[in-house]
Amino acid sequence: MPKIKTRRAAAKRFTPTGSGQFKRNKAYKSHILEKKSPKRKRNLRKAALASESDYGRVKRMLPYAS
Repeated sequence: MPKIKTRRAAAKRFTPTGSGQFKRNKAYKSHILEKKSPKRKRNLRKAALASESDYGRVKRMLPYAS
């Protein structure tokens, strides 16, 4: 059976955690930052976890993520 290819775009965006969830970066932090408050920008720096509803899709895109 051939190896399964990893979706490289997903591999660059998601990191598996020790407990099997996926870490992701938050959106809306790349441009138009003047109108966003410092508190909002600070909170966008923190990593978040991929939602439960997306877990199956991310897992399929990253077959070799532990």
